Amino acid sequence: MRVRTKHSLLTPKRLSLAQALLQEAGLEKQSPSGQRQAPPLVAGIPHGELPLSFAQQRLWFLYQLDPDSPLYNIAASIRLQGRINVNALEQSLNEIVRRHAALRTTFRDVEGRPMQFVAPEMTLSLPIVDLGHLPDIEQQLQVQQWATTEARQPFDLTQGPLLRARLLRLSAQDHILILVVHHIVSDGWSAAVFTQEFGALYAAFAAGQSSPLPALPIQYTDYAVWQRAWLQGEVLEQELAYWKEQLANTPPVLDLPSDRPRPAEPTYCGAQYSFQLNSSLVQGLHTLSRQAGVTLFMTLLAAFDTLLYRYTGQTDIIVGSPIANRTRIEVADLIGFFVNTLALRVQVTGNLSFRDVLGRVREVALGAYAHQDLPFEMLVGVLQVERS
Repeated sequence: MRVRTKHSLLTPKRLSLAQALLQEAGLEKQSPSGQRQAPPLVAGIPHGELPLSFAQQRLWFLYQLDPDSPLYNIAASIRLQGRINVNALEQSLNEIVRRHAALRTTFRDVEGRPMQFVAPEMTLSLPIVDLGHLPDIEQQLQVQQWATTEARQPFDLTQGPLLRARLLRLSAQDHILILVVHHIVSDGWSAAVFTQEFGALYAAFAAGQSSPLPALPIQYTDYAVWQRAWLQGEVLEQELAYWKEQLANTPPVLDLPSDRPRPAEPTYCGAQYSFQLNSSLVQGLHTLSRQAGVTLFMTLLAAFDTLLYRYTGQTDIIVGSPIANRTRIEVADLIGFFVNTLALRVQVTGNLSFRDVLGRVREVALGAYAHQDLPFEMLVGVLQVERS
Protein backbone atom coordinates (compact mmCIF):
# COMPACT_ATOMS: atom_id res chain seq x y z
CA MET A 1 0.00 0.00 0.00
CA ARG A 2 1.32 3.47 -0.92
CA VAL A 3 0.23 6.42 1.20
CA ARG A 4 -0.06 10.04 0.18
CA THR A 5 -1.31 12.69 2.61
CA LYS A 6 -2.86 16.04 1.87
CA HIS A 7 -2.93 18.69 4.56
CA SER A 8 -1.34 22.10 5.17
CA LEU A 9 0.15 21.35 8.56
CA LEU A 10 3.53 21.64 10.27
CA THR A 11 5.96 18.75 10.67
CA PRO A 12 8.07 18.12 13.77
CA LYS A 13 11.81 18.79 13.86
CA ARG A 14 13.87 17.70 16.81
CA LEU A 15 16.23 20.68 16.73
CA SER A 16 15.68 23.58 14.37
CA LEU A 17 18.18 26.24 13.48
CA ALA A 18 16.06 28.63 15.53
CA GLN A 19 16.57 26.49 18.63
CA ALA A 20 20.29 26.28 17.94
CA LEU A 21 20.51 30.05 17.56
CA LEU A 22 18.53 30.42 20.76
CA GLN A 23 21.06 28.32 22.65
CA GLU A 24 24.00 30.17 21.11
CA ALA A 25 22.51 33.51 22.13
CA GLY A 26 22.06 32.32 25.72
CA LEU A 27 18.31 32.83 25.55
CA GLU A 28 17.20 29.37 26.71
CA LYS A 29 14.26 29.34 29.07
CA GLN A 30 15.39 30.16 32.60
CA SER A 31 13.45 29.93 35.82
CA PRO A 32 13.42 32.89 38.25
CA SER A 33 16.13 31.18 40.32
CA GLY A 34 18.45 31.23 37.30
CA GLN A 35 18.16 27.52 36.60
CA ARG A 36 17.59 26.62 32.98
CA GLN A 37 15.04 23.88 33.60
CA ALA A 38 11.43 24.12 34.67
CA PRO A 39 10.02 21.53 37.09
CA PRO A 40 9.99 17.97 35.69
CA LEU A 41 7.05 16.92 33.57
CA VAL A 42 5.90 13.59 34.98
CA ALA A 43 2.98 11.23 34.49
CA GLY A 44 -0.03 11.76 36.72
CA ILE A 45 -3.62 10.64 37.00
CA PRO A 46 -4.64 9.34 33.55
CA HIS A 47 -8.42 9.67 33.96
CA GLY A 48 -11.03 11.73 35.74
CA GLU A 49 -11.61 15.47 36.16
CA LEU A 50 -8.56 17.46 35.02
CA PRO A 51 -7.81 21.13 34.20
CA LEU A 52 -7.53 22.43 30.66
CA SER A 53 -4.28 23.76 29.27
CA PHE A 54 -4.30 27.47 28.53
CA ALA A 55 -4.54 26.75 24.81
CA GLN A 56 -7.53 24.45 25.35
CA GLN A 57 -9.19 27.05 27.52
CA ARG A 58 -8.96 29.52 24.63
CA LEU A 59 -10.83 27.19 22.30
CA TRP A 60 -13.34 26.19 24.98
CA PHE A 61 -14.24 29.88 25.36
CA LEU A 62 -14.75 30.23 21.61
CA TYR A 63 -16.83 27.04 21.61
CA GLN A 64 -19.16 28.59 24.20
CA LEU A 65 -19.71 31.55 21.89
CA ASP A 66 -20.53 29.40 18.85
CA PRO A 67 -20.89 25.67 19.58
CA ASP A 68 -22.04 24.90 16.03
CA SER A 69 -18.99 26.38 14.33
CA PRO A 70 -16.63 24.10 12.35
CA LEU A 71 -13.88 26.75 12.20
CA TYR A 72 -11.55 24.79 14.47
CA ASN A 73 -11.90 21.49 12.69
CA ILE A 74 -8.62 20.12 11.28
CA ALA A 75 -9.33 18.02 8.20
CA ALA A 76 -6.95 15.83 6.21
CA SER A 77 -7.24 13.24 3.47
CA ILE A 78 -4.92 10.28 3.02
CA ARG A 79 -4.84 8.49 -0.33
CA LEU A 80 -4.20 4.76 0.02
CA GLN A 81 -3.09 3.08 -3.18
CA GLY A 82 -2.84 -0.67 -3.50
CA ARG A 83 -4.87 -3.38 -1.80
CA ILE A 84 -5.72 -2.51 1.78
CA ASN A 85 -6.72 -4.37 4.90
CA VAL A 86 -9.73 -2.50 6.27
CA ASN A 87 -9.57 -4.29 9.61
CA ALA A 88 -5.93 -3.27 10.00
CA LEU A 89 -6.88 0.33 9.15
CA GLU A 90 -9.57 0.43 11.83
CA GLN A 91 -7.27 -1.32 14.31
CA SER A 92 -4.55 1.28 13.63
CA LEU A 93 -6.93 4.18 14.22
CA ASN A 94 -8.10 2.75 17.51
CA GLU A 95 -4.58 1.98 18.67
CA ILE A 96 -3.70 5.66 18.17
CA VAL A 97 -6.81 6.63 20.14
CA ARG A 98 -5.76 4.22 22.88
CA ARG A 99 -2.19 5.59 22.95
CA HIS A 100 -3.13 9.29 23.08
CA ALA A 101 -5.42 10.41 25.89
CA ALA A 102 -6.16 13.68 24.07
CA LEU A 103 -8.19 11.74 21.50
CA ARG A 104 -10.33 10.23 24.27
CA THR A 105 -11.03 13.59 25.89
CA THR A 106 -14.26 15.55 26.29
CA PHE A 107 -14.95 18.87 28.01
CA ARG A 108 -17.61 20.35 30.27
CA ASP A 109 -18.14 22.90 32.99
CA VAL A 110 -17.86 21.82 36.61
CA GLU A 111 -19.16 24.46 39.02
CA GLY A 112 -18.33 27.20 36.54
CA ARG A 113 -14.86 25.89 35.64
CA PRO A 114 -14.05 24.07 32.38
CA MET A 115 -12.57 20.62 32.97
CA GLN A 116 -11.42 17.85 30.67
CA PHE A 117 -12.35 14.22 31.10
CA VAL A 118 -10.40 11.32 29.61
CA ALA A 119 -12.37 8.18 28.86
CA PRO A 120 -10.55 4.95 29.84
CA GLU A 121 -11.59 3.44 26.51
CA MET A 122 -13.04 4.74 23.25
CA THR A 123 -13.62 2.84 20.00
CA LEU A 124 -13.93 4.52 16.62
CA SER A 125 -15.85 3.02 13.74
CA LEU A 126 -14.67 3.36 10.15
CA PRO A 127 -17.68 3.78 7.84
CA ILE A 128 -17.01 2.93 4.19
CA VAL A 129 -18.54 4.71 1.19
CA ASP A 130 -18.26 2.74 -2.06
CA LEU A 131 -17.81 5.04 -5.06
CA GLY A 132 -16.40 2.33 -7.32
CA HIS A 133 -19.48 2.23 -9.57
CA LEU A 134 -19.18 5.91 -10.53
CA PRO A 135 -17.23 7.35 -13.50
CA ASP A 136 -14.01 9.21 -12.68
CA ILE A 137 -15.46 12.73 -12.90
CA GLU A 138 -18.37 11.83 -10.65
CA GLN A 139 -15.98 10.16 -8.22
CA GLN A 140 -13.95 13.36 -7.95
CA LEU A 141 -17.07 15.38 -7.25
CA GLN A 142 -18.22 12.91 -4.62
CA VAL A 143 -14.81 12.86 -2.93
CA GLN A 144 -14.81 16.66 -2.73
CA GLN A 145 -18.37 16.68 -1.42
CA TRP A 146 -17.63 14.10 1.28
CA ALA A 147 -14.44 15.90 2.31
CA THR A 148 -16.27 19.22 2.55
CA THR A 149 -19.21 17.73 4.44
CA GLU A 150 -16.97 16.03 6.98
CA ALA A 151 -14.81 19.14 7.45
CA ARG A 152 -17.84 21.35 8.05
CA GLN A 153 -19.62 19.08 10.50
CA PRO A 154 -19.13 20.54 14.00
CA PHE A 155 -18.05 18.51 17.01
CA ASP A 156 -19.83 18.37 20.35
CA LEU A 157 -16.94 18.93 22.76
CA THR A 158 -19.02 17.66 25.66
CA GLN A 159 -19.75 14.28 24.09
CA GLY A 160 -16.98 13.27 21.70
CA PRO A 161 -15.28 11.53 20.13
CA LEU A 162 -13.38 14.53 18.80
CA LEU A 163 -11.88 12.52 15.95
CA ARG A 164 -13.81 10.93 13.11
CA ALA A 165 -12.83 8.99 10.03
CA ARG A 166 -14.45 7.83 6.80
CA LEU A 167 -13.06 5.61 4.05
CA LEU A 168 -13.98 6.31 0.43
CA ARG A 169 -13.51 3.33 -1.89
CA LEU A 170 -12.71 4.39 -5.46
CA SER A 171 -11.58 0.94 -6.59
CA ALA A 172 -10.05 -2.19 -5.15
CA GLN A 173 -6.64 -0.49 -5.48
CA ASP A 174 -7.55 3.08 -4.59
CA HIS A 175 -9.05 4.51 -1.38
CA ILE A 176 -9.19 7.87 0.38
CA LEU A 177 -9.25 8.08 4.16
CA ILE A 178 -10.84 11.29 5.45
CA LEU A 179 -9.87 12.34 8.96
CA VAL A 180 -11.28 15.26 10.94
CA VAL A 181 -10.22 16.22 14.45
CA HIS A 182 -11.05 19.23 16.61
CA HIS A 183 -8.19 21.66 17.22
CA ILE A 184 -8.73 21.51 20.99
CA VAL A 185 -7.07 18.06 21.02
CA SER A 186 -4.66 18.38 18.10
CA ASP A 187 -2.45 20.71 16.07
CA GLY A 188 -0.17 20.68 13.04
CA TRP A 189 2.70 18.86 14.78
CA SER A 190 0.18 16.28 16.00
CA ALA A 191 -0.85 15.58 12.41
CA ALA A 192 2.70 14.49 11.63
CA VAL A 193 2.81 12.32 14.76
CA PHE A 194 -0.50 10.75 13.71
CA THR A 195 0.72 10.04 10.17
CA GLN A 196 3.96 8.45 11.35
CA GLU A 197 2.24 6.24 13.90
CA PHE A 198 -0.54 5.30 11.51
CA GLY A 199 1.93 4.08 8.91
CA ALA A 200 3.92 2.02 11.43
CA LEU A 201 0.83 0.51 13.03
CA TYR A 202 -0.86 -0.39 9.75
CA ALA A 203 2.24 -2.15 8.45
CA ALA A 204 2.43 -4.20 11.66
CA PHE A 205 -1.26 -5.03 11.96
CA ALA A 206 -1.63 -5.93 8.28
CA ALA A 207 1.20 -8.42 8.78
CA GLY A 208 -0.48 -9.92 11.85
CA GLN A 209 2.07 -8.41 14.24
CA SER A 210 1.65 -6.41 17.43
CA SER A 211 2.24 -2.68 17.76
CA PRO A 212 5.91 -1.70 17.24
CA LEU A 213 5.48 1.64 19.05
CA PRO A 214 6.89 2.18 22.55
CA ALA A 215 4.54 3.25 25.33
CA LEU A 216 4.19 6.99 25.86
CA PRO A 217 5.76 8.14 29.14
CA ILE A 218 3.28 11.00 29.65
CA GLN A 219 -0.03 12.23 28.27
CA TYR A 220 -1.36 15.64 27.26
CA THR A 221 -3.24 15.94 30.53
CA ASP A 222 0.10 15.68 32.36
CA TYR A 223 1.30 18.65 30.32
CA ALA A 224 -1.84 20.65 31.16
CA VAL A 225 -1.40 20.02 34.88
CA TRP A 226 2.32 20.86 34.66
CA GLN A 227 1.69 24.06 32.70
CA ARG A 228 -0.87 25.29 35.24
CA ALA A 229 1.45 24.56 38.15
CA TRP A 230 4.50 26.17 36.55
CA LEU A 231 3.13 29.24 34.77
CA GLN A 232 2.15 31.25 37.82
CA GLY A 233 3.70 33.48 40.46
CA GLU A 234 7.18 34.78 39.71
CA VAL A 235 7.51 32.83 36.46
CA LEU A 236 4.28 34.36 35.12
CA GLU A 237 5.30 37.84 36.19
CA GLN A 238 8.65 37.44 34.45
CA GLU A 239 6.98 36.40 31.20
CA LEU A 240 4.39 39.18 31.40
CA ALA A 241 7.08 41.77 32.08
CA TYR A 242 8.95 40.80 28.92
CA TRP A 243 5.88 41.00 26.68
CA LYS A 244 4.59 44.21 28.28
CA GLU A 245 7.89 45.85 27.39
CA GLN A 246 7.87 44.43 23.87
CA LEU A 247 4.30 45.52 23.13
CA ALA A 248 4.11 48.83 25.00
CA ASN A 249 2.31 51.59 23.05
CA THR A 250 1.18 49.24 20.34
CA PRO A 251 0.68 50.80 16.90
CA PRO A 252 -2.74 51.07 15.23
CA VAL A 253 -4.01 48.42 12.88
CA LEU A 254 -2.11 48.48 9.59
CA ASP A 255 -3.91 50.61 7.03
CA LEU A 256 -3.45 48.31 4.06
CA PRO A 257 -4.66 49.63 0.70
CA SER A 258 -7.41 47.36 -0.57
CA ASP A 259 -10.25 47.33 -3.05
CA ARG A 260 -12.95 47.14 -0.38
CA PRO A 261 -13.50 48.40 3.18
CA ARG A 262 -12.68 46.22 6.17
CA PRO A 263 -15.96 44.57 7.28
CA ALA A 264 -17.37 45.33 10.72
CA GLU A 265 -17.88 41.63 11.43
CA PRO A 266 -15.68 38.68 10.39
CA THR A 267 -17.00 36.71 7.43
CA TYR A 268 -14.45 33.85 7.56
CA CYS A 269 -14.44 33.92 3.76
CA GLY A 270 -10.69 33.58 3.50
CA ALA A 271 -8.76 32.12 0.62
CA GLN A 272 -5.31 30.87 -0.23
CA TYR A 273 -3.03 31.90 -3.04
CA SER A 274 -0.27 29.44 -3.82
CA PHE A 275 2.82 30.06 -5.92
CA GLN A 276 6.32 28.69 -6.32
CA LEU A 277 9.70 30.38 -6.08
CA ASN A 278 12.27 29.29 -8.63
CA SER A 279 15.16 27.16 -7.44
CA SER A 280 17.82 29.84 -7.87
CA LEU A 281 15.86 32.29 -5.72
CA VAL A 282 15.32 29.65 -3.04
CA GLN A 283 19.02 28.84 -3.04
CA GLY A 284 19.81 32.54 -2.74
CA LEU A 285 17.48 32.87 0.25
CA HIS A 286 19.16 29.93 1.97
CA THR A 287 22.58 31.43 1.29
CA LEU A 288 21.56 34.82 2.65
CA SER A 289 20.08 33.18 5.74
CA ARG A 290 23.27 31.25 6.45
CA GLN A 291 25.45 34.31 5.95
CA ALA A 292 23.29 36.39 8.31
CA GLY A 293 23.03 33.64 10.93
CA VAL A 294 19.25 33.46 10.72
CA THR A 295 16.60 30.94 9.78
CA LEU A 296 14.77 31.00 6.48
CA PHE A 297 11.64 31.98 8.42
CA MET A 298 13.42 35.09 9.73
CA THR A 299 14.53 36.06 6.23
CA LEU A 300 11.01 35.72 4.84
CA LEU A 301 9.54 37.59 7.82
CA ALA A 302 11.97 40.45 7.21
CA ALA A 303 10.85 40.55 3.57
CA PHE A 304 7.19 40.52 4.65
CA ASP A 305 7.76 43.33 7.16
CA THR A 306 9.50 45.35 4.44
CA LEU A 307 6.60 44.75 2.05
CA LEU A 308 4.07 45.89 4.67
CA TYR A 309 6.15 49.02 5.31
CA ARG A 310 6.21 49.81 1.58
CA TYR A 311 2.44 49.33 1.28
CA THR A 312 1.41 51.29 4.37
CA GLY A 313 4.25 53.68 5.21
CA GLN A 314 3.91 52.54 8.83
CA THR A 315 7.24 51.82 10.49
CA ASP A 316 6.03 49.93 13.58
CA ILE A 317 4.79 46.53 12.44
CA ILE A 318 3.50 43.58 14.49
CA VAL A 319 3.03 40.22 12.79
CA GLY A 320 1.32 37.35 14.57
CA SER A 321 3.01 34.01 13.95
CA PRO A 322 2.02 30.54 15.17
CA ILE A 323 4.68 28.49 16.92
CA ALA A 324 4.66 24.79 17.81
CA ASN A 325 5.44 25.64 21.48
CA ARG A 326 6.87 22.18 22.17
CA THR A 327 9.86 23.31 24.15
CA ARG A 328 10.20 20.06 26.13
CA ILE A 329 11.37 16.80 24.61
CA GLU A 330 8.79 14.86 26.65
CA VAL A 331 5.94 16.23 24.50
CA ALA A 332 7.59 15.69 21.10
CA ASP A 333 5.66 12.49 20.37
CA LEU A 334 2.29 13.53 21.82
CA ILE A 335 -0.93 14.32 20.00
CA GLY A 336 -2.44 17.41 21.61
CA PHE A 337 -2.98 21.16 21.32
CA PHE A 338 0.27 22.97 22.11
CA VAL A 339 0.49 25.69 19.46
CA ASN A 340 0.75 29.32 20.57
CA THR A 341 0.85 32.70 18.80
CA LEU A 342 3.80 35.08 19.02
CA ALA A 343 3.51 38.82 18.38
CA LEU A 344 6.68 39.73 16.48
CA ARG A 345 7.17 43.51 16.53
CA VAL A 346 9.77 45.06 14.26
CA GLN A 347 10.65 48.69 13.58
CA VAL A 348 11.19 49.29 9.86
CA THR A 349 12.28 52.64 8.45
CA GLY A 350 13.43 53.82 5.06
CA ASN A 351 17.03 54.46 6.09
CA LEU A 352 17.64 50.82 7.05
CA SER A 353 19.22 48.30 4.73
CA PHE A 354 17.59 44.91 4.39
CA ARG A 355 20.47 43.43 6.40
CA ASP A 356 19.59 45.88 9.18
CA VAL A 357 15.96 44.79 9.11
CA LEU A 358 17.07 41.17 9.12
CA GLY A 359 19.17 41.81 12.23
CA ARG A 360 16.20 43.36 13.99
CA VAL A 361 13.96 40.45 13.03
CA ARG A 362 16.53 37.99 14.36
CA GLU A 363 16.71 39.79 17.70
CA VAL A 364 12.94 40.02 18.02
CA ALA A 365 12.36 36.39 16.99
CA LEU A 366 14.98 34.96 19.37
CA GLY A 367 13.54 36.94 22.26
CA ALA A 368 10.04 35.78 21.41
CA TYR A 369 11.15 32.14 21.18
CA ALA A 370 12.70 32.43 24.64
CA HIS A 371 9.38 33.70 26.03
CA GLN A 372 6.97 31.63 23.95
CA ASP A 373 5.33 29.91 26.92
CA LEU A 374 3.02 32.79 27.81
CA PRO A 375 -0.40 32.04 26.25
CA PHE A 376 -1.35 34.65 23.68
CA GLU A 377 -4.88 35.06 25.04
CA MET A 378 -3.49 35.78 28.51
CA LEU A 379 -1.23 38.47 27.07
CA VAL A 380 -4.13 40.11 25.21
CA GLY A 381 -6.23 40.09 28.39
CA VAL A 382 -3.47 41.79 30.40
CA LEU A 383 -2.59 44.41 27.78
CA GLN A 384 -6.23 45.17 26.92
CA VAL A 385 -5.23 46.39 23.47
CA GLU A 386 -7.74 47.33 20.80
CA ARG A 387 -8.37 44.38 18.49
CA SER A 388 -9.82 44.40 14.99
